Amino acid sequence: MSSSSIPDDARRKLHSATRIADLPEIVTAPAKRVDAYIDEALPSLGLPTNLVEAMKYSALGPGKRARPLLCWHSFAAVAPGSDAGQSLPAAAAVELIHAFSLVHDDLPGLDNDDLRRGRKTLHRQTSEAMAILAGDCMLTSAFLVLSERVPSLTLRARLVHELAVGTNGMIAGQIYDTLGGFGANLGEEQKLELIHRNKTGMLIRAACRMGALAAIESEPGAGRSDALGAITHYAEAIGLMFQIVDDLLDVTQSTEHLGKKAGKDQEAGKLTYPGVIGVEPSRAEVRRLHEVSLTSLEMFGEAAEPLRQLSTYMAVRTN
Repeated sequence: MSSSSIPDDARRKLHSATRIADLPEIVTAPAKRVDAYIDEALPSLGLPTNLVEAMKYSALGPGKRARPLLCWHSFAAVAPGSDAGQSLPAAAAVELIHAFSLVHDDLPGLDNDDLRRGRKTLHRQTSEAMAILAGDCMLTSAFLVLSERVPSLTLRARLVHELAVGTNGMIAGQIYDTLGGFGANLGEEQKLELIHRNKTGMLIRAACRMGALAAIESEPGAGRSDALGAITHYAEAIGLMFQIVDDLLDVTQSTEHLGKKAGKDQEAGKLTYPGVIGVEPSRAEVRRLHEVSLTSLEMFGEAAEPLRQLSTYMAVRTN
């Protein structure tokens, strides 16, 4: 089902889905399974109770669960005849990495934020020391989940590799965003794309590819390179699109609506798409990337419909 074949009433419904909760149950339901999986996995690691509670505060608090949903639905698109529950270790690992990154981003040494998803950031809820250590532990626990809960040695190695590449890319993007380190002769727009494709895009890319790789393992007939390539193309488009939308929301929405401080990137003098190319050109780029993402999924037919809906939601979300 290509983007052009979505019925008008369904298209209107999709474009009204400005919150993750507005999406159909078929898209959002796997998030509950991912949360339950993380909720069971963390206490099993033999860690101090207060550390586990801090990790749960961050990993299981309010949030979109976009990355684990992308992982789950990438599996379902590539291997529609298999149980997408097989993607749970990968989905949980990706969400733990995402949660770790937010906890550390919020620390005084980086973004120095007091609010995250409408609640106190972890270092405000507990202490700076606990936030640092809980973030560290979510990072290592993500790889522990994969090493202990993925039966296939081959798949385990591939998933660990994908997650490590995605995590390093995310950290590199943070370095570019806060400390520089760019190569010579890059213009502002080139620097901006490098930041966003790494800081946000690489973990989204990892989430989608990990789901696809788990599907290929479960159904070898689905293992053609064009399937993984198509999922990767989709992921790279929505990864950049997601961060451009974030940039737009930072300058168009209030702190109360976002659940985090608005306007902080502009105050910090960071490179953003609205700041570099303007608000309307940024919106045009979101529309272009959205179309690229939909085109990338054509080979999967109806099985990729949740991925299409997630892309459309990401293009029009308001927080």
